[in-house]
Parts: sequence; C-alpha cells; structure tokens
Amino acid sequence: MKIAAWILSAGMAFGAAQPPIPAWQPDDLKALKSGELIPGLLLLTEDATPESPAPEVPAPPAEEIAEAAKPAPEVAEQYLEAYFGARPEKFLVDPQGLLGAKDFRDRENFLKYHSGDSEIDLFVYLFDGHQEIPSEVREEEIVERHFSSGKPAVVVYYYLGAPQKSDIYVSPLISDVVSAAEQRRALASSVEEALEKPDKLAQFEAFCVQLAIRIYWMERAAGLVRDVPSQPVTRPEVSPVAEPEGKHGKIAAKIHEVVAQWGASAAIMTASVLTVVSGVWFARRKAKYRFPVFDVPPRLGGAHAAGIGAVISFGSTTQSPSSQRNDVPDYLGL
Repeated sequence: MKIAAWILSAGMAFGAAQPPIPAWQPDDLKALKSGELIPGLLLLTEDATPESPAPEVPAPPAEEIAEAAKPAPEVAEQYLEAYFGARPEKFLVDPQGLLGAKDFRDRENFLKYHSGDSEIDLFVYLFDGHQEIPSEVREEEIVERHFSSGKPAVVVYYYLGAPQKSDIYVSPLISDVVSAAEQRRALASSVEEALEKPDKLAQFEAFCVQLAIRIYWMERAAGLVRDVPSQPVTRPEVSPVAEPEGKHGKIAAKIHEVVAQWGASAAIMTASVLTVVSGVWFARRKAKYRFPVFDVPPRLGGAHAAGIGAVISFGSTTQSPSSQRNDVPDYLGL
C-alpha cells in the first residue's frame, strides 16, 4: 500500500510539473479549417519563416575603394621605343627586366628552338600583370608594321602573373588562313594551361609550351606543312632461284654454285665426292648394332645372386685403413 501510494503521489507531482497544453486561438482555428494554415509548414519551408534582418556588412575602407578605382599603371614612356620601335631581334621582348637572367635565357632558348622547328615564329612581349599598354599604342598596327614581311609569326602580349589579360595577333601573311576564332582558341587553351600552375614563372612556361603546340595546327591550316606519305621500303631484286629444301636441296645448290664457278669437270668431281659423303652419312645413320648375350652360370642354384658388395668403414682416425680391415671369408671361392 505504501509503495502504491508513493507511485500515485509521484505521478501526480510529475503531471503537475508539466506545462499546460496550448489551446487553439479562434483566428488560428478558423484558418486551419479553411486551409490557410498548414500545421508544421514553418518547419518544412524557408519561405514561410519570418524574414530576419540581414546582417550589416561593414563598408570597405576608403583606402581600399580608392585603390580599386585607381587605374593600372601604364608602361613607362622610356620603354615604349624598346617595345614597339622596330621588329625585335629576340623572340622574348623584356626591356623592363621582369625576368631574371636565367629565366630569360631559358625562355629565349625555348623560343629559338621553336623557331628552328616550326614554319611560324613566336614572339612574346612581356609586361607586368598590373600594367597596361598606353592607349596611343595600337597593337594591331605594330604587328602589321613590323611583321608584314619575312617569316610568318605569332605575336603575344603576355602579362606576367595575369595570363588571362594576354592578347594574340598573327602576321598579315597568315591572317587570312588563321581565323580569329582559331586565334582565340589557341589563346584560351594556353591561358587555361597557365592558370593551372602555382606561380607566375611556371605559368609563363606552360603558356609558351601550349601555344607552341597550337602553332603546329596553325601551320597545317596555313598549308605550310603537309603530311608526307611514307615511302615503301624497296628491296633488291633477287634472281628467281628456288629455295632448296632439306639436305639434298643444299647439296644441289652447292653443285650449282661449283658449276657456275669452275666448270663442268670440277662440278662432276665435286658431285662424286658429295655423293660418297652423303652415302656414308646415310649408311651410318641407318646402321643397326646388336650386342651379344653371354650365358651366366647359375649361382647357388638360382638364376641370380643375392648381390654382395664391399663395405669400407673406418672406426679410428689415428690408425691406418689396412689395420682396421676386417677379413671376411670367401664363401664363393672367387
């Protein structure tokens, strides 16, 4: 009874501690019956949740805004003549010294190698990634002025550290066959390869390598290179002499050679010798040998003996073998 009373009192106390069940408000109950209110919709959709005020984003500082609005520095006037004054003597144009001596030499050697292996040269004008070419410089006119004659060329204005700003032009000699779309595809492919590299020097190297590959297809489009069909290998004609088969065929070939060199008499003698040798060889090969069968007298009345052998054993390493020999009687009388 005490346990039951304790359980009943605990249950009443627990029930008294629970919050009361909420009751429907008249307006909500009316909206529920009309279908305007769907229970649980607030938990399933974000649109039904009340809009919370967006967090305030601090405005960028004035220095940052001024730096973003500031135009990129133009290439200094003192370098314009070195860049655009004449057709460059080197394939890599870098009057500002943006590359170190070793990096410049490596890229220049690559462009030289490309020139020796290709019908289209590749010239690269190198600028810093934060620079801009002055507006009074017309890149298309520079290409037309300096690359209208001589070997066809592809000219690239490359921005170190920002390959996506690069521009590409082709000399007038191949501008009609290398379309603008092909030029854009070559540039986009090279920029894509460059952007996969971690630093600006590796980007520049990947850009040059990929563009050199694309120039190969420009050569084919321009008709500067053609696929040369492989020539079949010609073999010297051999007189139609039947191939000898087997040993007799080799003998016949030997006789034919001797006849051609020494005449009929020597051929007859050679044929006789070869015939004798062949006969002896054939006779030995077909020879049969029979070994005689000896009559062995029976021993102790049997067809075979028991198989008696000699056994030598040494029991001491200090005595001679003769002193250690055991004399065995000769039972067979041999």
